[in-house]
Amino acid sequence: MRLADFILGNVELILSEWETFARSLAPGGKMTKLALRNDAEAMLRATALDMQSGQSLAQQASKSKGHGGAVGEESDGLDHASVLHGVARMGSGFDIMEVISEYRALRASVLRLWTERHPQFDINDVNDIIRFNESIDQSLAAAVGSYTRRVDQSRRMFLAILGHDLRSPLNSISMAAQLISRTSGEHPASPRALSVIQTNTEAVTRLIRDLLDFASTGQGNRMPLRCDLVDIEILCRQVFEEFCVAHPQRTLRFHSDGNLTCDGDAARLRQVVSNLMGNAIQHGSDEGPVDLSLTSEGSTVVLSVHNEGLPIPSEMVDVIFDPLTRHTLPESTAQRVPGSVGLGLYIVREIVVAHGGTVEVTSTAEEGTTFTVRLPQLRPVGGERQLA
Repeated sequence: MRLADFILGNVELILSEWETFARSLAPGGKMTKLALRNDAEAMLRATALDMQSGQSLAQQASKSKGHGGAVGEESDGLDHASVLHGVARMGSGFDIMEVISEYRALRASVLRLWTERHPQFDINDVNDIIRFNESIDQSLAAAVGSYTRRVDQSRRMFLAILGHDLRSPLNSISMAAQLISRTSGEHPASPRALSVIQTNTEAVTRLIRDLLDFASTGQGNRMPLRCDLVDIEILCRQVFEEFCVAHPQRTLRFHSDGNLTCDGDAARLRQVVSNLMGNAIQHGSDEGPVDLSLTSEGSTVVLSVHNEGLPIPSEMVDVIFDPLTRHTLPESTAQRVPGSVGLGLYIVREIVVAHGGTVEVTSTAEEGTTFTVRLPQLRPVGGERQLA
């Protein structure tokens, strides 16, 4: 059986192996069957049709240079499906090496399944393998290209947002400082100007802190920690009381129960609680309460923050902790609050993961939105430990 015919006759078998491999990758663990397969069937069928079409030496050379779409309708179909695949995988949280590994697994899977049923080879089979590899390489190039273009797009948007959000408080600081300098601090508006300077300086400081945290976790690095024994109940109560003072018009509630000490970085864990509380107050219903709860489950501390109000859109739930992906979605940009570059939840995840824990979110119109953090009371053996 020719390889192209085998592919067309065994699409479901090949897709099943593709799905199994994709699910084994970290982002695929919680994805649906449909999401895992996304454009794989279209790519397989386009690959087989492309292999069955005639190809001149000039067209083969064009493909080898990444110009696959220039050699025919079948090749255009392969490029289109591959571009969609790259964008979808970026949106689902796959990194570029995981996308490449999918193609390596697909190539190996198809050839293995085919040779198991086709042990005798002839010259046509060699040509089929060459054409198959050309098509897979073409598809991979298109997917990687669309993936990287989407990443570049999100980075440009991220930098544009950052530039805007830094410019606004700096302008306020500048104008307030000019007022004070012209009046020698004796103008009735001087105390207000000083307050503006302090408030906006704190806003810039927060932005810069988030950016430094973001930079520290790049290229696969984990958030650096300085760990010691931490009483999470005391830490959370301090943060909770600060929010009560800052938001006296809101209904804030705190509950704790059980053994709530763990081996962790107190300053980083404070960031987790503060970011989640701030997020709940920012996005929750003004009339509804915000609940901060602490419990223990065996050797795990469970921290949850709940708010009422509009749920997180379903298309945002899977990417809410990924700032680069979120900045590519219109829903995220429309809901963004000025003065925040959208790194708060990303930093929460990085801190929790560095502690060996997990963070997840559930959000429905009926139940509201709950972020749940689970932290081991003892960090995993082999985890980095930095002491002050």
